[in-house]
Parts: sequence; C-alpha cells; structure tokens
Amino acid sequence: MAPSDAEFAAVTEPFRAELLAHCYRILGSIHDAEDLVQETYLRAWRGFGRFEGRSSARRWLYKIATMACLTALETRSRRPLPSGLGAPSDDHRVAVAPREPAVAWLQPAPDALLGAGDPAAIVSGRAGVRLAFIAALQFLPARQRAVLTLRDVLAFRTAEVAAILDTTTAAVDSALRRARARLAEIGPVADDLAEPDEKTRRTLLDGYVDAFTRADPDGLVNLLRADVELEMPPIPTWFTGRNAVVGFLAARVLRRDRWRLVPTAANGQPAAVAYGRVGDGRYEAHGVEVLTLMGDRISRITAFHDPSLVRTFGLALTF
Repeated sequence: MAPSDAEFAAVTEPFRAELLAHCYRILGSIHDAEDLVQETYLRAWRGFGRFEGRSSARRWLYKIATMACLTALETRSRRPLPSGLGAPSDDHRVAVAPREPAVAWLQPAPDALLGAGDPAAIVSGRAGVRLAFIAALQFLPARQRAVLTLRDVLAFRTAEVAAILDTTTAAVDSALRRARARLAEIGPVADDLAEPDEKTRRTLLDGYVDAFTRADPDGLVNLLRADVELEMPPIPTWFTGRNAVVGFLAARVLRRDRWRLVPTAANGQPAAVAYGRVGDGRYEAHGVEVLTLMGDRISRITAFHDPSLVRTFGLALTF
C-alpha cells in the first residue's frame, strides 16, 4: 500500500534542513544542494513502502542523499573561491582580472535554510558550514568529503558510514585518515575558536553595513583586522591587508547612495545582501557578502557577486 502524504512527511520532514546542509557541504553549491534534496525526497517517497523502518529514518535518508551527491559529482568539478586558485595582491592599484563566469564558484548558504532557528537542528544543520571549512572540503575527492562530513561533522559511527556508502569499515577508516591529513595540509582557519559573542557579531555587521552604505572607508578601517582579506567571486583577483582592501573599496567600489545592504546570516556567519543603484533610482540585487570574524574584528570579506543568490535568502531582486 502506498504511504499517505502525512505518513511520509511525519517520518522524513524533520530531517530536511540538516540534509540540505549535508548536500551543501559535499557540493559547495546551495542551488545544487536544494536540487539534490528534492531528488532525495522523491527517491525516498518512491522507496518508502520498502523502507519499513529496518534502519533509522535519518540514516536511510542520509544514504539516499549522499549517494545522489556522489553521483552528481561524477560530472562536476570542485567549486573554488579565488583564494583557492592563486595568490592575493597587497596593492589595490593592480588591474582586476575580468569575471570568470565559466568557473563553478563556491556559493554561500543562508542560515535560515539550514535550520539555524531550530534548536534541535543547530548541531547537525549548522556545524561545519563555515566558509573556510566548505572551501577546504572542495580540495578532497568526493568520497572523502562524504566520509569526513558523515564521521566528523554528523558523528555517524564508522559502521553506519560504511552502510551508507556500501563499503567496508576499513575503507571508511582509510578514507577518513586521508581526508583529515589533507585538511591539515590545507589548514583552514579555525575561526570558531575566536568567535565573538552575539553582541559583538551584531555590532560588527551593523558597523560594516553602515560604513559601506555611507561610503565611509575610515569607518571600515576601524572594523577590519590588519591582515584582512577580500575576495569577490567570480572575479579571480583578491586582496590581502587592510591598506589594500580599504584602498580597493575606496577607489573602486564605495560611492554615496550607490549601495544598500540588508543584514542577514550565512554559513553561521554575519552577512549582508547587497543591492546596487541603477539608472532609474531603483536598487537591483548584486550579491551576498559574508563576513568572517576573529575576535572583535573582521578578518575576511567574501563578496559573492551573483544576483541569483539573493532569492535563496528570501529577498526580492529589486526595490
């Protein structure tokens, strides 16, 4: 007998947000992750009559989602940030390389989609979604990404991971060792260790939005670490150092009444959706800026110049 919608939803819907976070970790694209979660639920619906509770519903859904992600990655390359492709510049006067739309760039993920407001989903939905971690995962082969996220982020047991991936526990242990060693070589910033409290996070985000909107480079200086970095996918050029970052923004970006920023949250980090003014006085979606914080300063600005991301954050494309 086919399951009712209510029966299926009762078993599977509680896991949707954490499955989206899982697919995002493996794929590096929130758009692709949403598509794969939809595919996961379609496959789960079709197989629900055979499920019969033989394993936990959560593990069953993770198996479907993980295998779907691995199949998708067979025909897709890793999603980099500019900092993963070349060296930065410490001189804001350098020529900025043209956009590279042909590159499938890493994308940010809205906290609102990852279950950030649900206390039961915080650990599984938000842990391990920092941009530095997602960018580092992109350097791993697909199956190593899956093993590391299932074991180290989601805390599945080795035997459970082996069952999810249709492999042996020895193969899981081997893949996990290689993945951990590779991540140690890459050395993503452990920004969680210096994560400021919520009040400081809000103060820094509000200060950034205010200074950017008012085109006030001096206001930005007070918010940024001396070693701050700025990258702007799909532009390969990126900058390091407060002088270079502020110099670039002051000379080429900041103009009074040019920008409007709407505070939000992405990847467990403060963020803002950016709108740029167009000729008729309207503001059109420009992209999403994610701030990485260390202590009481901003250590990195990742400005995703991609208007298609704005709808993912539940906002209009113009106002």
